[in-house]
Amino acid sequence: MLRSILVGLFLSAMALPAQAQSLYMPRDIQKAFKQGTRSPDGRPGPKYWQNRARYTITVRATPPSRNIQGSEKITYINNSPDTLRRIVIKLIQNIHKPGATRLGDASAGYLTEGVKVDTFTVGGKTQPFPNEQGRATWKMIQLPKPLLPHDSVQMSFAWHFPVSTESGREGRLEKTTYYLAYFYPRVAVYDDYNGWDRLDFNDAQEFYNDFNDYTLHVKVPKNFLVWATGTLQNPTEVLQPTYAQRLEKSMTSDETVHIVTKEDLAKKRVTTQRKQNTWTWKANDISDVALALSDQYTWDGASVVVDDATQRRASMQAAYQDKTVDFRQSVQNGRNALSWFSKNQPGVPYPFPKMTAVQGFADMEYPMMVNDSPQEDPKFAQFVQDHEIAHTWFPFYMGINESRYAFMDEGWATTFELWIGRTEKKPAEADSLFKEFRVKGWINNPSTSQDLPIITPPTS
Repeated sequence: MLRSILVGLFLSAMALPAQAQSLYMPRDIQKAFKQGTRSPDGRPGPKYWQNRARYTITVRATPPSRNIQGSEKITYINNSPDTLRRIVIKLIQNIHKPGATRLGDASAGYLTEGVKVDTFTVGGKTQPFPNEQGRATWKMIQLPKPLLPHDSVQMSFAWHFPVSTESGREGRLEKTTYYLAYFYPRVAVYDDYNGWDRLDFNDAQEFYNDFNDYTLHVKVPKNFLVWATGTLQNPTEVLQPTYAQRLEKSMTSDETVHIVTKEDLAKKRVTTQRKQNTWTWKANDISDVALALSDQYTWDGASVVVDDATQRRASMQAAYQDKTVDFRQSVQNGRNALSWFSKNQPGVPYPFPKMTAVQGFADMEYPMMVNDSPQEDPKFAQFVQDHEIAHTWFPFYMGINESRYAFMDEGWATTFELWIGRTEKKPAEADSLFKEFRVKGWINNPSTSQDLPIITPPTS
């Protein structure tokens, strides 16, 4: 649908009389058309390319200690026609550092000393990492030798940072419950129209990432549960048999399976009783990974058919405090959303094996994860979760550059929440909720900025 709209607009512009004004075309897009990497109809050009990487990440957490330790190995593959002499590393966690570029204020609970890279190697050579030089959320690194087209380079990092006590998109949810996102050094996007992505993360506009392959190892003490992007590789190694069996049952169940209950948690025998367990997750062709960990959250799960042609199922899971009433419906609400989006709009079967809703504070989306705040109104809770799940397609599946074109994914996710809402409630009730949350504040805002066109630079 989006593609047909863009094609229609383009053809309409081309059909205008010679004296009429044509649609503005940015210089970087003109360049991409000229060099054959992009096409006016939205399809990849004959010379299109994307760089990608393989990440193997190990992260350690021992709540209530706020110290997070990590290590990783990255194989970065240069599919571009360009020789790369430098590389840009993103350190999104440094948004918590005093002095980082932010569009809003930061409280004492939000601020930390940020990420400290302890060791860094590239191309087999150890070199100093500019922790205190350059921009807070990205660093330009000189490569020891040029990275040629269609070649790759190996990198490794060891790092640590403190979890912020004030949880926003990520951080501490309660004393022993953490939501960790943007927690690892990553290679920035190098693309055909902007080169290296060197935009500061300012805690407002969001992200732009390559599609990568991830193996994630999460090391936590016994009795801690972990939820993460990807597919859990070793459930029988980290869970006692009863709970591993419940998790497996949920993968084919339409009904909600209570994988771990409040009573189970109280017994402190849910996980394998080693001093430390390593939970391993894998996800391929995906733009990011996130995780949550807790010894206090209960765990529900079920699944739903998202592709009628193949009968493929996707798992829907939820992690939350047992007293949080609206989250008890999270799994069934999520099943409905995954099915409806897959079969109606956008009509593309849910492209991943799982979705997990975690009780937090952010009302934010991540690949295969959402971090949603509890709501007193269960209908509004479903409204919020629908929106965050809709982001799976826009931006994650489409690979939208949210940093520069935030209107694209937010516009579609907001539209989807209205369309699906009309099937979950009476249409008039859905429209009323949408207007109350999405329209009322805008039309009553006297600021002249509200008169700007919808499609404006995200910094506007």
